Amino acid sequence: MPAKGVMRVGGLGTAVLAATVAMGLVSCGPAARDTRSEPSPGASSRAGVRLPPRHAGFDYQIGGAYPPPSGVRIVSRDRTADPAPGLYSICYVNAFQAQPDARASWPADLLLRDRHGSVVVDEDWDEPLLDIGTPAKRERVAARINRWIDGCAAKGFDAVEPDNYDSYTRSRNLLTANDATAFITLLAQHAHARHLAIAQKNTLELAGLRKRAGLDFAVVEECGAYDECGAYAKAFDDRVVVVEYTDEGLRKARAGFGDRLSIVRRDLQVSTPDSDGYVRKER
Repeated sequence: MPAKGVMRVGGLGTAVLAATVAMGLVSCGPAARDTRSEPSPGASSRAGVRLPPRHAGFDYQIGGAYPPPSGVRIVSRDRTADPAPGLYSICYVNAFQAQPDARASWPADLLLRDRHGSVVVDEDWDEPLLDIGTPAKRERVAARINRWIDGCAAKGFDAVEPDNYDSYTRSRNLLTANDATAFITLLAQHAHARHLAIAQKNTLELAGLRKRAGLDFAVVEECGAYDECGAYAKAFDDRVVVVEYTDEGLRKARAGFGDRLSIVRRDLQVSTPDSDGYVRKER
């Protein structure tokens, strides 16, 4: 499972966008939909939820599990894997898009479609976007994702990492930032009910809404490369785990935040040590 950091939207006035969203003034695409029938934001219970340690050794293993190197205290793995014994374990879930091989398993009306009826696809990863554009559809999509979150909890993970929070930016203006935050709020409520923390994945422009959405910490790709680590650190009180995919990105992240955040350099394919392209560095 390749990482998605270099393909995301980032570094383009995100500080301004974050302030705008926090004030409730975002209007990406169509007008915001009525969400009054949904649970109030941030209403989830966090009793029993354990947050990741700050400034701890981190390894990103979503491309395949392997024994964590010495000194690692936090590990993120795909939901199909088991958590790392004795370590703070984050469960990766593709929550806003469908894996290419899972497209047929989704009801046809839960795949986002344009006005011609064609499925909207994230072309970089060949992943159809899920339709979270109405309260009813958000509830139906969340019901399926929440079963995966249940699986994470049953395996003993400590937290969940829902990927592609920013997919609304690839929706051809069919989805909005409000849709994305309303949906992730549903996931946060369920995760907290299962005693799991929940991460915001990338999407700096919505960091100002993280408390309202019920998000506990951040999993960030390439904040060093995009000069965004400071904004994430501020929004999440330094509870940020960082993945860089270049030596320069690692250098920049460590130079500014090496004593505050959890930072690792991985190869873009997030491969295992037995692969030719495997890269893992902390310095």
